[in-house]
Amino acid sequence: MHNVPMAVSRRDPPATRAGDVSAPHEVAPRYLNRDVAWLDFNRRVLALASRLEVPVLERAKFLAIAAHNLDEFFQVRGAVLAQNVETGLSDRSPDGLTPAEQRELFRKCTSAFAADLDETYTRSVAPALEAAGICISDYHDLDHRDRAALDTYFAQQVFPVLTPLAVDPAHPFPYISSMSLNLAVVVADPVTRDQRVARVKVPPALPRFAVLPNTTRFVPLEQVISAHLDALFPGMDILAHQPFRLTRGADFQLDSDEDDLLEAVRDVLKRRRLSPLVVRLEVDERMSDEVRDLLVRELEMDERDVQVVHAPLDLAALFQLAALDLPEIKYPQWAPTVPAALLPQEGGFDIFAAVRAGDVLVHHPYEDFDASAVAFIEQAASDPSVLAIKQTLYRTSGKNSPIIRSLVRAAESGKQVVALVELTARFDEQANITWAEALEQAGVHVIYGIVGLKTHAKVSLVVRNEGGRVNRYCHVSTGNYNPITARIYEDIALITCDGDICADLAELFNALSGYSRDVQYRRIVVAPQQLRPTVVGFIQRESRPGGRILLKLNGLIDSEVIDALYEAAEAGAEIDLIVRGMCALNAAACAAPQRLRVRSLVGRYLEHSRIFRFGAGDDADYFISSADLMPRNLDRRVEVAVPVFQHGSRKRLDEILDLSLADDVLAWEFDSATWRKVPTTKGINAQAALQEGAARRNRGGG
Repeated sequence: MHNVPMAVSRRDPPATRAGDVSAPHEVAPRYLNRDVAWLDFNRRVLALASRLEVPVLERAKFLAIAAHNLDEFFQVRGAVLAQNVETGLSDRSPDGLTPAEQRELFRKCTSAFAADLDETYTRSVAPALEAAGICISDYHDLDHRDRAALDTYFAQQVFPVLTPLAVDPAHPFPYISSMSLNLAVVVADPVTRDQRVARVKVPPALPRFAVLPNTTRFVPLEQVISAHLDALFPGMDILAHQPFRLTRGADFQLDSDEDDLLEAVRDVLKRRRLSPLVVRLEVDERMSDEVRDLLVRELEMDERDVQVVHAPLDLAALFQLAALDLPEIKYPQWAPTVPAALLPQEGGFDIFAAVRAGDVLVHHPYEDFDASAVAFIEQAASDPSVLAIKQTLYRTSGKNSPIIRSLVRAAESGKQVVALVELTARFDEQANITWAEALEQAGVHVIYGIVGLKTHAKVSLVVRNEGGRVNRYCHVSTGNYNPITARIYEDIALITCDGDICADLAELFNALSGYSRDVQYRRIVVAPQQLRPTVVGFIQRESRPGGRILLKLNGLIDSEVIDALYEAAEAGAEIDLIVRGMCALNAAACAAPQRLRVRSLVGRYLEHSRIFRFGAGDDADYFISSADLMPRNLDRRVEVAVPVFQHGSRKRLDEILDLSLADDVLAWEFDSATWRKVPTTKGINAQAALQEGAARRNRGGG
């Protein structure tokens, strides 16, 4: 491996090079707007919901994913933009927009996307579900027997948990929680004819769709409640009722003056639960202007943040239908294979012996998480030769997490166990607090990392006494230690006993648990100190005719990295970027766009691994990383990129990259500021090919 090059700082955009390339067109923006780039990604996800070759329940799931993504986008990014405007921030975005212009663009683009969600449901997914015998019916279209079944369901399961809240001088407007589905009900006194408005919250603890007995027919829960409003408002005339849904900001910064990080995170959770900032109000198309105006006024929100919805509100609830046990209209089930190097041998299985024989590269979900990451920690926990286990936890699975169980068992057996639990993993804060407390009670040394930085690195380190000599083993991954997401997220892990890498990780854990400054690592590259200059340095090394750069990422937003890529292409390097999500790089702004190619794969599995390859042939440098090339990863998180040395592992990475570039089934390409689906000519599906390759290479899969 070459010595790691460090970047020459080039904050100003490089001048257009003269020579064999023409200058970029003046109107091409140098950086694409990050919010538009994110919506472009979500639109690629949404497109899967309309593809006829995708099984129908998977189409419903992709629609639910796109809707859920949009919900989180409003809660986080929508809140940031609103706060930037309200606080008078004047800084322009990399694409040159003021905060007010950014927020207006956000409104315009999210409204267009919401309309696309509506249309995809109405014209594509709902008819496909109905053709498959899965119907979302209107309560008023049901026959007497079906209504009777729902009447019983309402009386026994729904009515006991409902609480109507009146809105009048004696009853102030209630606080409406974020993401809650509600009914705005207009009632009239039959004697005085005075009209009043009330709010009924649709219980989030109940299924979004009520199922008719012994069928695959469903009715939206708000319709079941609407049909029985007379039970909630006895003696009153029901004049109107329409559903609405509210989204509040969920992006809060930790109090930097708080001495106790745990208490600071709990305070963030409280502020999020009681957030006053409304970033979106979704209303049914039939809602009257009067009720809508009342909601806007009482919520103290901007009329421009109202979205009129034609499909059922909260399309993310289609996850309920996608979970139906109907395998004939889902993707064929895939059982991950056990990597050949980790197959049990005669006399039992020793994962440490397997790793001593050579590095093990594991590719999820094609290869088994339980047989690799879980086995690594489980064997360490039960092995009397293991002295210590050190582990980062960013997002893990539920209460039965095998990783958590193994760490607890190891601590109870007397091993030194350290767990760095990232409390600030957004929307998983409460779960991580729970695990942190459970681990502490078991005797695990729980640490929370460095104040002001999220620890996003995915690493595990095992210290073992082998014949009087202490040796170390490590597991480094691009994805979380979560066996559930490991079945649907595409990620790469490396299990190694390389002395330098393990020593580096020991230094990293010491830095995270103690005090240190400017740690010099031997092999790994760590953000925020080193990752950007190292990546830019490698790009600059390849900035020449014959240079080669291939990056597989989730996001590419960082301006300095983008500038370096422009320069490299203009200097003669051939560059391929596989960016699943946000990409602010605009090849049209480069003087050599033909050498700067951008594509994205969106399919059954969520492409989540990060692979960096600089150079070609045996002299190339390979890394896998927890980090995307975005300011948040490079500046505000602890991330790790680990080099891959062994020939077999590098060959596996080449296979992943080559198939990703050859794909013409799942792939999209960015061309002239537009994402276009790659025409299918050869029928190469990278995910299917990797699945088949894993089955051939390993035993135990299909």
